[in-house]
Amino acid sequence: MALETERKPAAAWWSTAAAGASVIALCYGFARYAYGLFVPRFSETFGLTTVGAGVLGGLSTAGYGLGLLVSPVTSRRSARGTVVLAGVSATLGLGLMAAAPGVVVFGAGILVAGAGAGLVSPGVAQLIGRTVGPGVRDRAQTWANTGTGLGLAASAFTPLLAFGWPAIWSAFAAAGVAVTLIAWRVLPRTPAAPADPGSTRGMAPLVVNSVLIGVTSAPYWTFSSSRLAEAGLSPVAVTCSWCAIGVAGLFGGWAGRLAERVGLRIANVAAWTLAACGIGLLALPRPGLPGALVSSALFGLTYMALTGLCILWAARLFPERPARGVTWSFAGLGAGQTAAAPLAGAAASGVGQAAVFGVTALVALVAWTQLTPRLAPPTG
Repeated sequence: MALETERKPAAAWWSTAAAGASVIALCYGFARYAYGLFVPRFSETFGLTTVGAGVLGGLSTAGYGLGLLVSPVTSRRSARGTVVLAGVSATLGLGLMAAAPGVVVFGAGILVAGAGAGLVSPGVAQLIGRTVGPGVRDRAQTWANTGTGLGLAASAFTPLLAFGWPAIWSAFAAAGVAVTLIAWRVLPRTPAAPADPGSTRGMAPLVVNSVLIGVTSAPYWTFSSSRLAEAGLSPVAVTCSWCAIGVAGLFGGWAGRLAERVGLRIANVAAWTLAACGIGLLALPRPGLPGALVSSALFGLTYMALTGLCILWAARLFPERPARGVTWSFAGLGAGQTAAAPLAGAAASGVGQAAVFGVTALVALVAWTQLTPRLAPPTG
């Protein structure tokens, strides 16, 4: 079969996975998630209110959505080109933000940077699906996905630096140039994928699973730092906890190996159970630094594992076009996060942040319904 001749030997899969992880680290860790770490500095520079900061954050989500909409088309034509385009978009957005003379250009940079995050995951999934042999493909997909954790870990301590944020953002953009050039040089070329048959059979359980990831992760991404500060942790301790999310996330790549051994269903349910434990730790009245670090590590590990398993799930549904399934999955994740963040904020003002994390942990256990075959990932 012609497709099999496009795939690289098993010994070479790591180069594609590593290059893909680097672009994912750029697009998510720097171009998308680092914004939240610097909101106080951005607000001071541009005179933003809380509402203004939220609107700018929404531009990142809008760009992410645009990237997701475009990615199935570009990935079908050229998976490698989509990944490189994602790196260019993230780098250009970061550069615009660093050099912005005012809030309008800054907002445009956020939009362009967010689009890179929307493009990159479907592109990497499609590229690995087309070039990596079946014996190691699951591992390649999940290890590449841990690039988000790498980016989070690399950016975690940047708010503590004495440099102004434009200098830090310029450094992010310079790193983006290097990462994009390496990806352009290292990633293999692939021919266009087959035409899309248009079927969505089996998609609903994947989208539901992805929405659940979004719903249960949004309170953590949005309020974990303020919850730890409320519980008495210092700013440095809170930063260390954020870094622990990224460092532990690097080990989420083992999810692919676990799925190979025990199956996608059991691996997914196990990751969900650990995720519920990590989220639930922040419901304790005084988790302390040890509890905060364990919670952050479990959240980072399971978030990267669950999103990586979604990629494998999508690849099972669409072996020739994994980018299509990944796009639907990550759109569901984004929808869940968009809906849950304001709801969690409203609930926190009424019952407190600790209670919100307790309820969120219980919601995560809904994933146990995947033991029912109709709601479970494919077994093949």
